[in-house]
Amino acid sequence: MRASLIQLSVDSSESADERRRRAASLARGRTGDDLVVLPELWTAGAWAYDRWGYDDEGVDGPTAEIMSAAAREAGTWLHAGSIVERDRDGRLYNTALLFDRSGELRGRYRKIHRYGFDSGEALLMGGGSDVVTVPTDIGVIGLATCYDLRFPELFRGLLDAGAELVVVPAAWPAARLSHWQLLTRTRALEEQVFLLACCAVGTHGGMQQGGHSAIIDPWGTVLGEAGTAEEMVTVDFDMDQVAKIRSELPVLRDRVLAIEPPPR
Repeated sequence: MRASLIQLSVDSSESADERRRRAASLARGRTGDDLVVLPELWTAGAWAYDRWGYDDEGVDGPTAEIMSAAAREAGTWLHAGSIVERDRDGRLYNTALLFDRSGELRGRYRKIHRYGFDSGEALLMGGGSDVVTVPTDIGVIGLATCYDLRFPELFRGLLDAGAELVVVPAAWPAARLSHWQLLTRTRALEEQVFLLACCAVGTHGGMQQGGHSAIIDPWGTVLGEAGTAEEMVTVDFDMDQVAKIRSELPVLRDRVLAIEPPPR
């Protein structure tokens, strides 16, 4: 299969509508790809908290509309990164959207772990509660977002729900780039999955985003990695490697799920 990460520049000088048009144009050009991925909160800006109340939308809003059309025109599965979703209850959520080759919305994931330590996203957004996997013609895709990388329990949940490939859109800060590179490789290796991690670049809300989007195989090997500019990462890989590697190194079979704490 062939997958592409669109490492989009998210800069405060550009409006959400302008970014939507540009991102859709890039996605439409990916004919021949099986899966295309965009970063986290690229429409509103992951760090522009003051914009979220203006650029929020529904899961059937302008981003979904234009991304659905792009997926259909390219004939690819399209992970549209995430949007600032305003639900019927008026609460905001960081919500990822996955469209199939016909443009149908097949997966919706509300980010469970919200970053900010009682401020920012953690204060302004609600948290999801569902572990989301989507069966597709290319394998079972698991959904996670940015800060989720720091919580291995979620990735074990995705594994137990059948994930063979995990997509992680992000707006990871450049100041903690080494953490991004370590955690993405670790999650791929420990779950024995392909991991597609797409991070934004540019500066938004005063935060420089780290880039270095990467496609990583179940051995933890980086198959393709971007730098710090807006660019595309495209890699061909064999999904059959998931079953092969899990058979050759059956660490997942050897998991001990219940470990009793020592007596006190």
